[in-house]
Amino acid sequence: MVKTARKTKHGIILKTPDEIAKLRTAAATTMEILLKIAEQVAPGMTALDIDKLARSYCKDYGVKPAFLGYGGFPGAICVSVNEEVVHGLPTKNKVFREGDIVSLDFGAIVDGWIGDVAVTVPVGKVSERAKRLIDVTRESLYRGIEAAKAGGKLIDISRAIQRYVESHGFNVTRGYAGHGIGRSLHEEPQITNYVYKGYPDITLEPGMTFAIEPMVNEGTGKVKVKRDRWTVVTKDGKLSAHFEHDVAITEEGTIIMSAI
Repeated sequence: MVKTARKTKHGIILKTPDEIAKLRTAAATTMEILLKIAEQVAPGMTALDIDKLARSYCKDYGVKPAFLGYGGFPGAICVSVNEEVVHGLPTKNKVFREGDIVSLDFGAIVDGWIGDVAVTVPVGKVSERAKRLIDVTRESLYRGIEAAKAGGKLIDISRAIQRYVESHGFNVTRGYAGHGIGRSLHEEPQITNYVYKGYPDITLEPGMTFAIEPMVNEGTGKVKVKRDRWTVVTKDGKLSAHFEHDVAITEEGTIIMSAI
């Protein structure tokens, strides 16, 4: 058991059981808000409408939006449509249409602790290919979580996600990753959704808390940033989906803190 918070040699902040309990509350609250927003996505809505909902729910819950102003980000929530992968700006000219898929990435600060979660939802009736992309991305997240066990390796998470995604004919986004989570939105370590040469040798241990977030592309894993300097899109213009949960490694097992 971690009695006092400390850093590992890789800069990972280990949390105490009490701290994990607080982070769990933050993560679950964040997911509760996100799911309330997600269920309202419909044709004719705009990304700005989604941002207004996010701000309103934050006020109702007495929490702060974690993304607003972070690195200069202008919204309370990231809204990415179709070929947009992550960091989509919540603008009024981004109108949802039947057949679109919308990725919502949302963070909230709850009593000093941060939840960071994401889902991708269909707008009305979508293609079978889009449904499959959403399903595979969601399941790849749970495959990654299953691989997150005390005594295992960080690379096990990345490998599990990549193998599942590629076995279903899709590709994980390159250049973007999950991360540690706690009092800061982005803590060590980075958790890519793929393995690579030189991947750090990190053993998972109780007290570690992560935001695991597979971003999966219909086509290649290559992406680029739009001229707005925020929105990441697939280079080939094909669809992308995104799911994210916050998890904690504990002596009793791995907890999905953002599960509700």
